[in-house]
Amino acid sequence: MPGGRLVIISGPSGVGKNTVVDRLVQAAPGRVERSVTATTRPPRPGEKDGVDYYFLHPEEFARRRAEGAFLECFQVFATGHWYGTLAADVAERLKKDGWVLLAIDVQGAMTLAERFPEAVTIFLLPPSEEELERRLRRRGTETERSIQERLARAKEELALASRYRYRVVNDDPDRAAQEILEILNQNVR
Repeated sequence: MPGGRLVIISGPSGVGKNTVVDRLVQAAPGRVERSVTATTRPPRPGEKDGVDYYFLHPEEFARRRAEGAFLECFQVFATGHWYGTLAADVAERLKKDGWVLLAIDVQGAMTLAERFPEAVTIFLLPPSEEELERRLRRRGTETERSIQERLARAKEELALASRYRYRVVNDDPDRAAQEILEILNQNVR
């Protein structure tokens, strides 16, 4: 990897990956940069294309996938929406000194951890399974079936937490971001 270092942050859906990463970027401007994930799902209220996600039409996503444009990509849950990390986006960010954060699903994290063993891997845990369910319901964007599927998947993903170098509980996004910043400071080369 040229100048930057890769950090993979993942955890179950609803754990607050994007919120914690946003706080981390705010806490260390210029040192920490977030990679933007591409998705075929529609934006949630307040999300901006190119900032929160790259919102791609399914045909565009499929074209880029066929061209090998993704470091990793996968289809999530029964919704049929695709998510992926664009290789060019990560490569551009890695040219700079600092940390490049990928807030991705556990499946994608396992793929990238094999490809980039020098990456710092952090699993974000919910304070409890009950809190995770409350967060998913609070979104107001999920059907009951989708919530149950996400909760079942979360149990599988929580079982993989030990495969990450670090584990951080997201009981408070500011505190979790500060703990991750301390981890990053310990891993400066």
